[in-house]
Amino acid sequence: MTNQKKTNSHRLIHDNLLKRIHSGEWPPGSFIPTEAMFAREFGCARTTVNRALQLLAAEGLLIRKRHSGTMVALTPIRKATLEIPIIRQDVEKRGQEYSHLILASEQRLPPLWVQVRTGLKSDAMMLYLQTLHLSDNRPYMLEDRWVNLKQVPQIASAPLSEISPNEWLVRKVPYSRGEISFSACLASDEIAQVLESRTGSAIFLVERSTWMAQAPITTLKMYYPENYRLTTEL
Repeated sequence: MTNQKKTNSHRLIHDNLLKRIHSGEWPPGSFIPTEAMFAREFGCARTTVNRALQLLAAEGLLIRKRHSGTMVALTPIRKATLEIPIIRQDVEKRGQEYSHLILASEQRLPPLWVQVRTGLKSDAMMLYLQTLHLSDNRPYMLEDRWVNLKQVPQIASAPLSEISPNEWLVRKVPYSRGEISFSACLASDEIAQVLESRTGSAIFLVERSTWMAQAPITTLKMYYPENYRLTTEL
């Protein structure tokens, strides 16, 4: 493995080791190198390595024992996970015809809530996309998305009228971590009009952000009509 230099973020080290565990470099039940060895490899303090290893242990991937070392868990803790769905496939699984409309597409400076969520500065140009996903030509979901152009510059020339931003990003841009939240909100006049719903009606809101290491990729809000039902697998 090529040595890393000056990798002083425990999150970056966590992501690197996670990929190596998933690749099978260290099979379940095997011991991984020591903190001192990782500190030399990544060019950082042992305390930084320790934070990364503690995080992997908290996620159920490593077992740490004093005086014995750190071992890859034989049976990692089963956790509920969610894959980023391709909306087209969701619609087609229902036996309905999918289509989408790009309602807005322009490069903008991010508003404050996007800066807070992504950690980007106010002068970081982003691509704002508003997409209406349709099922049998009826509103299925309204998507408000911000994309980090520094991380994903190629999206500026992507054929988003042919393939939705959702599907293009899922297929073209890998990510190492993400955050997702679910809530209910009241439909504003604009959202209600687009979703063909009633102003003030309860709608389902999904908010999601993804990163590659520490670099944000995209953050978005997805608004579903009040009759939407989320089903997933554990």
